[in-house]
Amino acid sequence: MAGWVEFIAAFAVFFVSHSVPVRPRIRARVVSMLGSRGFTLAYSALSLVVLAWLIGAAGRAPFVPLWTWAPWQNGVALAAMAVVCGLLALAFGRPNPFSFGGVRNDAFDPRCPGVVRLTCHPLLLALAIWAFAHIVPNGDLAHVILFGAFGLFALFGQRIIDRRKCAQMGPLWDSLRSEIGRTRVFDSIVGTPSLMVRILVAVILYSGLVLLHPLLFGVSPLS
Repeated sequence: MAGWVEFIAAFAVFFVSHSVPVRPRIRARVVSMLGSRGFTLAYSALSLVVLAWLIGAAGRAPFVPLWTWAPWQNGVALAAMAVVCGLLALAFGRPNPFSFGGVRNDAFDPRCPGVVRLTCHPLLLALAIWAFAHIVPNGDLAHVILFGAFGLFALFGQRIIDRRKCAQMGPLWDSLRSEIGRTRVFDSIVGTPSLMVRILVAVILYSGLVLLHPLLFGVSPLS
């Protein structure tokens, strides 16, 4: 029973920590104290700490199997994580006025939107892919709840942010989205600054996650 209590408590802290700081008034106050980059770093650090606790709590919750594990299931997660790492590498350090995590948003050029042409929310899309892919090889109740909630959180979060950003940006939101839509996806991705460096970062990130997975989570995705 204690395991379920910790799991529920970690979930509650996770959602509070991800909903309260991004409220416009609270975010504005924190940004005024830490700056935009400071807010992003602090928010990211808090998210990682709470995420680590939540994942650990899911592992300590009572094991209730829903389906049997098979080796092919790890392949699904491994393939999906290649996409996730690619999205993260393409989005890191790039302007994105449509979502959170963008830097130098005033310098955003809709004629060269990069990964924003593919999705206005690359970080949330990466989170959704990561979550739903990890359901496949983790067929117990606690992990299905965990990853399923993350996936739904990421999908619905995109719609919530769209509404907020549309209200904040006014007609500019529609204008930029329309201009972005006139660019080709392939050209936008290829035109990303330092593309080869970002590809290298994606490869290093992917390799690091695979190698460190046994240390961080106690199981190898290659086994």
